[in-house]
Amino acid sequence: MGVLAYVALQLAVGLWVTRKNKTEEDYLLAGRSFGFGLATFSFFATWFGAETCIGAAGKVYEKGLSGTASDPFGYGICLMLMGLVFAAPLWRRKYVTLGDLFRERFSPNVEKLAVLLMVPTSLLWAAAQIRAFGQVLDASSGIGVTTGILIGAGVAIAYTAAGGLRADVMTDLVQGIAIIIGLGVLGVVIVNATGGVAQTAAAIPTERLRLFGDVHWLETVEIWAVPIIGSITAQELAARALACRSPEIARRAALAGGGLYVLIGLVPVLIGLLGPALMPGLKEPEQLLPLLAQKHLPTFLYILFAGALVSAILSTVDSTLLAASALVTHNLILPHRPTMEESAKLRLSKLGVVAAGVVALGLAVSAESIYGLVQSASAFGSAGLFVAMGFGLFTGFGGARSAAAALITGTGVWVFGTYVHEIPYVYLTSLATALLAYVITAAVEKRPATRNAEDASVKDAR
Repeated sequence: MGVLAYVALQLAVGLWVTRKNKTEEDYLLAGRSFGFGLATFSFFATWFGAETCIGAAGKVYEKGLSGTASDPFGYGICLMLMGLVFAAPLWRRKYVTLGDLFRERFSPNVEKLAVLLMVPTSLLWAAAQIRAFGQVLDASSGIGVTTGILIGAGVAIAYTAAGGLRADVMTDLVQGIAIIIGLGVLGVVIVNATGGVAQTAAAIPTERLRLFGDVHWLETVEIWAVPIIGSITAQELAARALACRSPEIARRAALAGGGLYVLIGLVPVLIGLLGPALMPGLKEPEQLLPLLAQKHLPTFLYILFAGALVSAILSTVDSTLLAASALVTHNLILPHRPTMEESAKLRLSKLGVVAAGVVALGLAVSAESIYGLVQSASAFGSAGLFVAMGFGLFTGFGGARSAAAALITGTGVWVFGTYVHEIPYVYLTSLATALLAYVITAAVEKRPATRNAEDASVKDAR
């Protein structure tokens, strides 16, 4: 009941802020009003999902520190990269979604292609988190996984559809605080149960502290590239930067959010390192964190921990649903309805969230395990998106054809190398081929223009 009460609180907070949304930009970017503190917690909480807690602890339990490149290190670096490189330039261009960059810099057709590559990732992430929510709710209350999934989806859809990004970020604040307290309490309890800081450090074998495993260096780069480059093109991440009050706030909040992500993410990592000594022989390593919480925490603190897991899940679900809706409604539908009034745009965006939620719910209920699909979604399409985004944001080199070539080639190589015929280091290969396709096509695009200009100069001289 404690966890259900916490879920009800999240719904109430989300619905409370709905009155401030008057336009599409209010709904999707909260009027670009976020200060440093709110934006920092939103960057942190949006990325801190169930896999950060449960998945990272399980991987470290199995493989030691080398098993956790993505969480917290890879995604933390991704957030910091957004702050260092992309946040301020994106903010200064006053985009509403990341898809706007591809339309303004390249063409409406490239915009549509980019959006079609970004939306599936958001939906799959939402489905995975909704399914994880059902499992957590069932474990804490015994209501059943399917019922838990329906409750989680219903709550996330309701407050996201009603309040937009403002509700999303306000609940991120609550969720971020809950995550920090819940994992902090569990970490302190586990360290005390181990005998204190000194004995905890001594209990971790040295070989489990190696961050890089015994693999080829290209495989190491591949493992780290997927979470860093694969997530930098996510609409969920760009929306946080675009919703800040200034480019400086966007930059500093992304950096601080990334640092906080790594810091709090080290708690599941520490527990995973201690796992073999605390609970040897686990058949399901991802159950480590919940089992330790049940064993060491009293009822009140266990509810607090379960609330932290629920927070981690909901903070990701609401962001992904809103991202999918924003891309589809703003970039695919509204260009064909240029005279639509703001009230109609607002209703359309809300309907988009509901539709995205229904699709994600269907995926969550029907899938036995969606974790592998989510891992693939992080890499799907992102190689070409990253190449086109980089050239489009910082250079005038290349046009619509070169961007389309990068998007199609990067995605095509990754799909072929993943599902048709195995290619070594498939993500790095797709990134390299997308870059090559962009540069070659841009060079070919530029050459005729240069030749025509030279011919025109000769004619003028005559």
